[in-house]
Amino acid sequence: MSVTITAAEINKLRQATGAGMMDCRKALTESNGDFEAAIDWLRKQGQKVAAKRSDREAKEGVIIAQTTADKKTGIVLCVSCETDFVSKNADFIAFTQSIADAAIANNVKSVEELNEVAINGSKVTDMINDKLAAIGEKIAISRFERVEAPYVASYIHGAYRMGVLVGLTAEAENAGKDVAMQIAAMNPLAVDESSIPADVIEREKNIAIEVVKAEGKPAEMAEKIAMGKLNKFFKENTLLAQAFVKDNNQSVGDYLKTVAPDLKVTAFKRVALG
Repeated sequence: MSVTITAAEINKLRQATGAGMMDCRKALTESNGDFEAAIDWLRKQGQKVAAKRSDREAKEGVIIAQTTADKKTGIVLCVSCETDFVSKNADFIAFTQSIADAAIANNVKSVEELNEVAINGSKVTDMINDKLAAIGEKIAISRFERVEAPYVASYIHGAYRMGVLVGLTAEAENAGKDVAMQIAAMNPLAVDESSIPADVIEREKNIAIEVVKAEGKPAEMAEKIAMGKLNKFFKENTLLAQAFVKDNNQSVGDYLKTVAPDLKVTAFKRVALG
């Protein structure tokens, strides 16, 4: 049975991948409308599609990343809105900051918990509804992330358009800032290879094999070449293996060893406006 592909679905795939309209239509048709399968289809055709990331949710808004005074806990949140006219407004930035402050002060662990926190006698959820009524735009806490570690560094990039948290095994202020800026610039998927889910690795391997076969390479060579492509994927997409932006002659992992032999990244979170 044929599946009807709508213009909205084609546009969604274009936004997620950067592929052309006709290619997106064919990908969705070949995949019977399955969005994830369509992305894989495009990649198997050798197209360089844009990386799909969970941080591409809010179109506009304000992102705040900050830590507790002892630097052992950090939060990053996005209060989203519809236009940059609102997001650049000083009152809206202050409004978002007040919510971040409340999250830190109340040791909040989720959006649901944060919505129930009171600021000057009003619940955050009620404050958001009041702001929505006053501004006339859809407003919500669209992202909330948290990191706990022996030392947490926070970083806000680009006029509140991106926030990063980095958990480290020991206090290292400069290294924390350097690694946070690395994450902001290079958008890694995970700390290291072992942190990437097995299904993601299998997906990348299968795509690599299909691409190699499409290039006309012998089947017996496909597996070996695909593993080489997979290793390149790890190098480009895992934080510790990435080339350090401040010194491309060493990896981020090597840089951390120069700071302290046992210094490690325990976790990171990156939230950005899409």
